[in-house]
Amino acid sequence: MSPLKIVLIEDHELTRMGLKVAFQQQPNFNLVGESGTGLGGLSLLNQYQPDVAIVDIGLPDIDGIELIRRFRKMNADQETFSTKILMLTMNDSEDAVMEAFTAGADSYCMKQADIQELIVAVNETHAGYPYIDPAIASIVLQHLRRTPVSVPEDQGLTVSINAINTEYQQLLDNFPLTERELEILEMIVEGYRNAEIAERSHITIGTVKTHVRNILNKLGVDDRTKAAVWALRAGLVN
Repeated sequence: MSPLKIVLIEDHELTRMGLKVAFQQQPNFNLVGESGTGLGGLSLLNQYQPDVAIVDIGLPDIDGIELIRRFRKMNADQETFSTKILMLTMNDSEDAVMEAFTAGADSYCMKQADIQELIVAVNETHAGYPYIDPAIASIVLQHLRRTPVSVPEDQGLTVSINAINTEYQQLLDNFPLTERELEILEMIVEGYRNAEIAERSHITIGTVKTHVRNILNKLGVDDRTKAAVWALRAGLVN
């Protein structure tokens, strides 16, 4: 498999240099271009059509969100267009997060993440699985909760989830979450511990642990953080 072509657009020189060195140590990464400005980055994206573009929001000319918007518009007619956009930024405001996704970003990672987590984010983004940094998970969840969703009245004791990816929906069709499991999953996303979930749900900690184990098994993940990120990627709402 050919190395992933990556373009890095970051105005902070030390950060850009550090990421460049880290990427060069990854055998499956090929950093084909880097820029410290939005317009320079836009030119690189159009020139190389990379697999993944890592873009900061705070750029000195046009910001990262406007860069993405222009890039997506320029390439709107290309049926085989495949560049994925990973935002890497310190900006965790709700406006910035949702504007980035609306403009065409595929993933959102905070700069506080360590390099190994960033590498995971790049690989998952390229594979078509939007990466959402746990640090902004609550922001995305709050936005999703404000989006009306219709659930069939004859749903019974299970809850259907509107999924961004059809694979998520298929998994949930095969292993539906109960109403209680959905409630607990939402509390996991919000960061509650087992004891807090037990208190809020008026059940024992042992019962909470059983529900959590069932949720992880149904979603095919091995820890609570992955379950929370999975739920947000799938577009889970109340």
